[in-house]
Amino acid sequence: MTRTIKVLLAEDQSMVREALAALLGLEDDIEVVAQVARGDEVLAAARAHAVDVALLDIEMPGATGIEAAAQLHRELPELKLVVLTTFGRPGYLRSAMEAGADAFLVKDAPAAQLAEAVRKVLAGERVIDPTLAAAALAEGANPLTDREREILRAAADGSTNAELAATLHLSQGTVRNYLSTAIQKLAVRNRAEAVRIAREKGWL
Repeated sequence: MTRTIKVLLAEDQSMVREALAALLGLEDDIEVVAQVARGDEVLAAARAHAVDVALLDIEMPGATGIEAAAQLHRELPELKLVVLTTFGRPGYLRSAMEAGADAFLVKDAPAAQLAEAVRKVLAGERVIDPTLAAAALAEGANPLTDREREILRAAADGSTNAELAATLHLSQGTVRNYLSTAIQKLAVRNRAEAVRIAREKGWL
């Protein structure tokens, strides 16, 4: 008898989550045993239900799917991780792989392809959407340092240098220098454009 693969589904949009769960539930060898809507609920659910594979959406409250993947990889290294994205941003693929993901797929992939990815990662294979893989190779590595990314993320809400400095416990001069470097690396005119470009490429 074929062993049932126990799956955790993490997706903040309830309609999408329920649709994915229903589609995967049609497979004879796959059972969605846990569903969560927040990234910071993933680890507890994975432990509570002893799942084999976690399907993680990137955009979630509490923690991103990539952050959740890194935590799962660290705490439950035997668990297989499939990251799903609505946006085919090249930087997301690289970040997901660095976080320990075994598969990276776009959310609107056919249900049969997603089910097959679940089986493949459990068998030790890596599954990556070929279009996203090609885009990531063409794009190259993220040029921003961790600190530059942190400051750009914090600057996204329009905070002033003084506010950023207070929030991040840095001097205003240091904040200004990091922002200037990030703007130069991304070849844009200001911090708003830097945030937009970095987000579009999946670098934040």
